[in-house]
Amino acid sequence: MQDRLDRTFAALADPTRRAILARLAHGEATVAELQKPFSISQPAISKHLKVLEGAGLIERGQDRQARPRRLRLAAVDETSAWLDQLRSLWTDSFDRLDTLLRSPGTEAPHTQDRKG
Repeated sequence: MQDRLDRTFAALADPTRRAILARLAHGEATVAELQKPFSISQPAISKHLKVLEGAGLIERGQDRQARPRRLRLAAVDETSAWLDQLRSLWTDSFDRLDTLLRSPGTEAPHTQDRKG
């Protein structure tokens, strides 16, 4: 799973790929349709699509002629679940810290003035 997450986050690091995913969230699209909003070549779009496919974030549709791409919701859900788990760990840690800081007898740390 870690390798899949590494590929996913590497793919998401590029703003063009994130924009492609945002477009595909509205429905499948051909390479030509995905290229339209960008001022980059068709081969460049194809390279971005290859990275997204390699990360498992998108897949090719059934129409062999048009070769439309579509979002793979399972991959998005998997990444989201991992982030939710991480969020839960941080929330629990902050809740425990808050409880500790609010408990009687706990003092806030003092800061010392530094004079040079």
